[in-house]
Amino acid sequence: MVLKIAAAASAYFPKEYTVHVVTAIVVIIIARVISQGRKTTRERDLHARVILLTGGFTPFGLTLLESLAKRGAHVIALTPYDVESEGVSTYINLLRSETSNEQIFAETCDLSSPPSIHAFGARFAKNQEQRIDAVVFTHEYRHLGIMGRPNSKEVEAQREEGALATFLLTTLLLPVLLTAPAERDIRLINVVNRFYPAAIPSFRDTKSFAFSEPAAMKRGSFLAEGVRALRTVVFTRHLQRILDALPNAAPLPKPTEQNAAPVPVVRPGSSQRSNIVAVSVSPGLSRAETIAPLLGASTGGTVFGLITYALLYPFLFVFAKSAGASIETVLHALFLPTPFKILSAEEHPKDSGEDREVLKPGALYAECAVVRVPMRVEEETAAEAAASAPEKAPEGSGKEELKMPDDREFGGEVLGRRVWEAYEKGLREWNEANPSPPPVPEEKETRTESPPPSRTV
Repeated sequence: MVLKIAAAASAYFPKEYTVHVVTAIVVIIIARVISQGRKTTRERDLHARVILLTGGFTPFGLTLLESLAKRGAHVIALTPYDVESEGVSTYINLLRSETSNEQIFAETCDLSSPPSIHAFGARFAKNQEQRIDAVVFTHEYRHLGIMGRPNSKEVEAQREEGALATFLLTTLLLPVLLTAPAERDIRLINVVNRFYPAAIPSFRDTKSFAFSEPAAMKRGSFLAEGVRALRTVVFTRHLQRILDALPNAAPLPKPTEQNAAPVPVVRPGSSQRSNIVAVSVSPGLSRAETIAPLLGASTGGTVFGLITYALLYPFLFVFAKSAGASIETVLHALFLPTPFKILSAEEHPKDSGEDREVLKPGALYAECAVVRVPMRVEEETAAEAAASAPEKAPEGSGKEELKMPDDREFGGEVLGRRVWEAYEKGLREWNEANPSPPPVPEEKETRTESPPPSRTV
């Protein structure tokens, strides 16, 4: 039947347009291949590797979760819902069946609630046998806000909560990661949207990236998302500076404390490197996570947005990324060897012709490659120098300061410190606005002499 229909259609097809139609089809296919971006050429055995994943129940997160599970990884996906709920348990059971991997789990952790994040961090720290090889933060990738609409307080609160949740969870997990064996290869990957270039020209004054600023309500959707993404990128780079200098630093606070670690002042003079590598990844424009929310076609959107998305879908199918294509750069960051894992010259001769690409600590990756972000290097002001003066440890005090050369990337160490301090301030306000409930007092055991209970027949 199909062949008959095709034969009948070909009889009415104008033969003089055959070349044009074939050329158009080839151009569309090439455009789609280019738009889907590069695919990683790396592969890595993830069996026995424990990966903590946020945003694991979004289209992007589920695709990444399935890909990791197929490679044998032990994945813990954080969810704000009860792990025994029908939706979460159904997803987990389906993924286990589809990937033949029973090491897929969900943990309750509401990233919009500081008490919930603290509770998860405390539970994780208490489990002495729990290891962790990678943390992938994908909850900040999804676009927030609808194009053409002013930012509402609810949307701006979502932006702040997502960014502060990344900062809080990172600082809560750091004590666990730092006590792991030194030979363990640990990675922290922050997934950000592609609008970070919009924020580069104005990203220097603290007010431009601070939390809870009235000016944030006046930003357009693209600029607001760009600020959120670039702030995370700068934070990740400064986190790597601190990690590389931590051997000379005081220990970080315990994960049960309400406030995150105070920002250390990084000074030149050390070349030590950490086995923990933090990078940012920008997957690009995804249909499900970028375009649909931007048009208002996702959950909580509008009918007009749904119609617009449906009409534009053929165009978006060609020029926007699918969820499967979006995760390639994340996989690339997970698969690349880290610098401290590179073999020695005797084991890996230079004339072998092998590609020796390694994961660059603190870098921003897009399309499976390092992205150079042209940002002006900020200088320390007199007020900042005076404020950081107490951090310099006097001789004989026994207090060490962090030392590391300023790489002058992403605004340099000074801008990184300003962003870190903005996170600290925002986190303090967030904790104060969402205090943990008081602990339930334990009932004291009292022993009293009481007559035996009477029996009734």
